[in-house]
This record gives sequence, C-alpha cells and structure tokens, in this order.
Amino acid sequence: MKRHLLRLLAAASLGLGLVATTFAAGTINIAIGSSLNTLDPNVVRIGEEYVFNGLVYNGLVRIDANGRIQPDLATSWAASSDLKKWTFQLRHGVKFHSGREMEADDVVAMVNRVLDKAVGSTARGNLSMVTETKAVGKYSVEFTLSQPYAGFPDLFAEHQMKVVPRDKIGSLGVQPDGTGPFKFVSYTPGDRVVLAKNPAYYLPGEPKLDGVVLRIIPETAAQIVALHSGEIDIAWNVSPEMVSLLKSEPAIAIDTVATGAWEGLIMNNTTKPFDDPRVRKAVAAAIDKQTLVDAVLLGRGTTTLSPIPSNSVYFNSDIKIGPADIAAAKKLLTEAGYPNGFETSLYLPIGRPTRERLGIVASEALKAVGIKVTLQRVPWDQFNKEIEGKAPFYADGFFSRSTIDTSVYPFYHSSGSWNSGLWHYKNADVDRLLDEARATASDAERVKLYKQFQAAIQTDVPSVIAYNVNHTNAVNKKVVGFKSSPLLLLNLSSVSIGQ
Repeated sequence: MKRHLLRLLAAASLGLGLVATTFAAGTINIAIGSSLNTLDPNVVRIGEEYVFNGLVYNGLVRIDANGRIQPDLATSWAASSDLKKWTFQLRHGVKFHSGREMEADDVVAMVNRVLDKAVGSTARGNLSMVTETKAVGKYSVEFTLSQPYAGFPDLFAEHQMKVVPRDKIGSLGVQPDGTGPFKFVSYTPGDRVVLAKNPAYYLPGEPKLDGVVLRIIPETAAQIVALHSGEIDIAWNVSPEMVSLLKSEPAIAIDTVATGAWEGLIMNNTTKPFDDPRVRKAVAAAIDKQTLVDAVLLGRGTTTLSPIPSNSVYFNSDIKIGPADIAAAKKLLTEAGYPNGFETSLYLPIGRPTRERLGIVASEALKAVGIKVTLQRVPWDQFNKEIEGKAPFYADGFFSRSTIDTSVYPFYHSSGSWNSGLWHYKNADVDRLLDEARATASDAERVKLYKQFQAAIQTDVPSVIAYNVNHTNAVNKKVVGFKSSPLLLLNLSSVSIGQ
C-alpha cells in the first residue's frame, strides 16, 4: 500500500514543480518548507532564515548539543566582580567570505546595529541592559551594562546575533558575507538557496561538504517524492504525518530530538475581547493540551506551561497541566460580559500543517464554551507581514531559544521585542521576576524566579502555549555524521555523503 502511495506521489510530482537535478559529489540537498523573507542575519524572523544564518554566519558563542555555551568567534570572556562589565577576546585570523579579517570593530558595529530600533531586530530587547560597546584593541570587545547580568554571554548565541562586516552592512540583504562554514552563492525565491564550502573556515577540516543546496519544497508529498528519487538528501523539520509515512522506509532514517520550540494560540491583549484577562483565561481553560499533542502532533511533543519545556530544570512541575475545565471557562466568560460566548476569527498560516491543525482542533474545543471560531487560512508570507502581532487571534509558533532568558524575556517582558510583535502583554509582577532573574548570580534563585514566573502567567494568561514540539529530520542513510539539533538548526560542518 505504501509503495503504491509513493508511486502515485511520484506521478503527481510532475504537477508539483519537481525537476530531477544532478549536483556535484559532496553537495548535500536539503528540503525546507518556505522561501526566506530576508538574507540579512540581524533581522531574521522565521525558521528557514535561522537555518541559513547558521550555515553562513557565526556568533561570538554557540550552543553545543547538550545546551552549553561554547566559544565560537570569541575564544574567552570575563566579567567584573559586579557583573556589569564584560570583556570578550576574539579569534585571530578569522576572515569574512569577502576576504577581510574579522575585528573587534565589526562586533561593535553589529551590536550597535541590533540595538538600533530603526533596524527592527527582534534581538534588540535582549541587549536592553547594554549602555556601551567598544573595541579595546583589534581583538577585544568591552561591554558596559546598566545592571548585573550573569548570563550575558549566552545572549550572543541568539539567531540574530551574528557578526557581520561593518563595511558591508548596507548590502547584506542581497549579498550575505559571513565567517561561517559555507559561503552564499545565489538565492532564487520559491526554488533554492545555493551555498559553497568556505575553504578558509577557522575550524581545520570543516566543512567536509563541497556545498549545500536548500530546496524550497512546501508540500509534504513533494518532499517524500524528492527523498525517494534522491533529489534531496534531507527533509528538514518534517511534519508528524510525514514521519508516519516514512518511518518504515529502509533507505530513510528518522532523526528526532526534543526541543523548546513551541506553538500556541496568540491573543492580542490590546484588542477586544482579548484585552480582558478573564477572556484569555477562559480560552486557556477550554483547551485540553494533551488532546492537542495527540491530535495535532500525533503524540510527537509534550505539554507545557510556557516556552520552558517540561525537561528543563526551570520547569514548574508543581503546576499541573490538567484537562479542559468547561465550567470554569464559562464562568470567566460570564464575568467578562460574554455569558453566551462570542464570535471571532482565528488566522492560520498556510504551509505550517501543525499550526493549521492546531486551529482546527482548538476551534472545536472552544465551541463547548460558546466561542464560535471562523478559521481564516493565510499564505505564509502574508501571515508574517499582516497577521503576526496585528490580528486579534491566530496560531503561531517559535523555535527553541539558546537560553532560559531569551526563551521568555523577549516574549513576556513589557519591553520585550517579541512581546511587542505578538500578544502585547503587560504585567508588572512578570516584569519584576524576569528582571530579577537576569540580575541574580545564583542558579538556585534563578530557578525559583522562573518557577514563580510560570505561576504568574497561569493567573494572568497572555495567550495559550499549546505544547513543545519534537524536531524531526528525514535523512537518506547515505548521509554520514548528521544529528538533529534541539535548536532546529542544521549543523553540517562534520557531515559527509557516503557512497
């Protein structure tokens, strides 16, 4: 039966725009789900752009497979005793793809660019405590902070915190120029991104591949056909239903890792009826999160309270994630002036199948409390421009972040850059807890504060974080050395293609 399905898919592929292509040996071909809206590393916003960033650029630090901060373009860092001044030492001899050596002035220019509100980087809020950045010689950068911050180095592992050449900032959107293992060659929206090996990469012997082609193939059926034809070697971040179709295929390995990536129902806290915290809490009470995991993710995820996953030391396991409480939801709606519920539209991004299913399942659940939902499906590029942060009610999702602070502060603090582009949430107690968590040097105190934060957002609900999503890649078994990343990135530095 499965073979018959694959033959049908193969026949259908002629209508899906798939064309057999032969690439040079040592080039890996990877299917991604959508086009990139930008090539500028400091303003990226979606997963496919993060993948591109990680292949072409480096940050001062990186996250290893165990979630620990490791040196990248910085070799070491040290703080003053009050944790308000940090100095980073840079690698010598690292070159941008255009040939010039990376220097401290490039790091200064990047940080100042991210902090520039006009640039629109979502990492700006992460650096809100930075009052001065200066080069101290050619290979040393000094940061002065307005408050103590023990986790400051962690911020430089964020997706947007990539070092760029100060003299090429104006052209990064069309001609990327990084220090990473692969160099930009070309980009054809709707088709592919082509990258070539960086022969001057600072890590000896890496990368092993001659090049990378990111093929833009939104449809699950087309990705399956391309995997079986050999047109692609890896399908990145595959959907749960694709896993079910491929898990018994002998030539394909399914590689899965638990993550802090999440999806949820976003309610704009400044727009009626969601400006009333009782309405938001009622929506949360009407949702059975385990049902969402089972029905939307086909069991390939975990319930959670916030973006903090249940396997984290910071997760508040004292708060139980129970079934829907219909009576409580109806009582809250009555108190808010909606005894018979209300009607609303829920916007869903086309091309993100789990978010589309999340909307369908949630809309059925909300009927039980009188909330009548009309589903509105919106193309992905339009969704990012017109829906995210603007519509009253929509399904959205975000990648794992590199640290506990960056997982929650930008999303929940009133000054957070993602907060201002999502639910527009304001809570003085939450602000205080997140500020204190940043400032403390005590791991035990930090755990306590983040657990209190999770309790606070159960009382004053910003929106519904439905679950954490497992990250899965479908990999041709000829690919050697590949491992899925909890950050959903593609680490290809040690990957090769066997015969």
